[in-house]
Amino acid sequence: MLSTGLVAIDATIVATAVPSIVHDIGGFASFPWLFSAYLLAQAVSVPVYAKLSDMIGRKPIMLLGIGLFLLGSVLCGVAWSMPVLIAFRVVQGLGAGAVQPMAITIAGDIYTLAERAKVQGYLASVWAVSSVVGPTLGGVFASLGIWRGIFLVNIPLCLVAGWMLIRSFHEKIERAKHRIDYLGAGLLTVSLTLLILGALEGGQAWAWNSTISVAVFTGGAVLFGAFVLAERRAAEPVLPPWVVSRRLLATTALVAFGVGAVMLGLTSYVPTFLEGALSTSPILAGLALAALTIGWPISASQSGRLYLRIGFRNTAMIGVTVTIIGSALLALTASSPSVLLAAGSCFIVGLGLGLVATPTLIAAQTSVEWNERGVVTGTNLFARSIGSALGVAVFGAIANSIYAGTPHGETDPHTVVAASAAVFLAVTVCAALTAVAVIGMPATSPARQAAAAREGSPRA
Repeated sequence: MLSTGLVAIDATIVATAVPSIVHDIGGFASFPWLFSAYLLAQAVSVPVYAKLSDMIGRKPIMLLGIGLFLLGSVLCGVAWSMPVLIAFRVVQGLGAGAVQPMAITIAGDIYTLAERAKVQGYLASVWAVSSVVGPTLGGVFASLGIWRGIFLVNIPLCLVAGWMLIRSFHEKIERAKHRIDYLGAGLLTVSLTLLILGALEGGQAWAWNSTISVAVFTGGAVLFGAFVLAERRAAEPVLPPWVVSRRLLATTALVAFGVGAVMLGLTSYVPTFLEGALSTSPILAGLALAALTIGWPISASQSGRLYLRIGFRNTAMIGVTVTIIGSALLALTASSPSVLLAAGSCFIVGLGLGLVATPTLIAAQTSVEWNERGVVTGTNLFARSIGSALGVAVFGAIANSIYAGTPHGETDPHTVVAASAAVFLAVTVCAALTAVAVIGMPATSPARQAAAAREGSPRA
């Protein structure tokens, strides 16, 4: 939980200090890269870390992630210009790419099937607390004129998290000679970097139909094709073909993709909606959105009682139905803006997502043994990251098309309401498509699935 807190707080603490950072070191035009570079580095490194953790263990990868995050935090704290700060945020992102999936994978390793939902709820609660603590701390540091503190505060947290991990977590690894897939890892990293970069920056840094956009997507697609060919020949592929050929793993990855899109769609546009339509303060708008991250751990921690009785698919189906209801309520009430209505809708969506994300992830983890669980967990979280990136791109295109059709654009409350309503409707459609992926999951009981995984594993 403490290691997860490093990533969770960092995801929210930087935004409130941006004005102070820009005032001190300049670079207003490029400050969005503070977030894009971090998210990009985090997303593309997850599959590589996940595969390595199945080869050499979770502990060294987690410690590596904490170390990189610590190094990146120190460097960010002494950055002297915006380009340098962006470069150091990449180092932070590379650390975060190891920490988050390893925390979830370790939980899958050391807790029983009945316990995992409650533990995943604990990990999700870290994000709920951070959604309040992060912006508050960022605002305090910014108001005191010491924005570098938002990065330096990570130093003691990293040291304590690393010490606790070394002291308390012990794993037995079956030592064996491995052949690391350097070619596959390199091709995957570069191709994903280009594809995610194109999704994040398309329509913002450059037009979708521009030469650079076409070049980025084409290059990414070609390199990804080369990666697929390379994986067929690799002795130990970084992303094994069975990850997408098994029905359960493929459908749960699609569910994670939808969860990421829904989550980022609301995270990106609920505050904008409330601030633009009602002139609500950023703090109040942030608290309304925090209702989503409060609902998530509540339902996630209780989902174990459901999936042990009615199965993973039925539990996820209940969750996605609740998610559709919450997002539809947000879309239908957007024409009558209200902080309470928005917060209530976000809370409902959070309850639904907790019943979708946690059972489907645990279902994927339960279907495999230790030596495959890292790749499975990493693939699930990576799919969520891709869903977030593409979701933001699609929702941004929808909103921008409405803003572009009015003279005052984002400054007109009526236009903000119209654009937000369109985005919330798109989020509802995305949730409905996620329901299709849930329906496609095989209906296997948790106990039978766990037994099958043990029998089919070379470690059994």
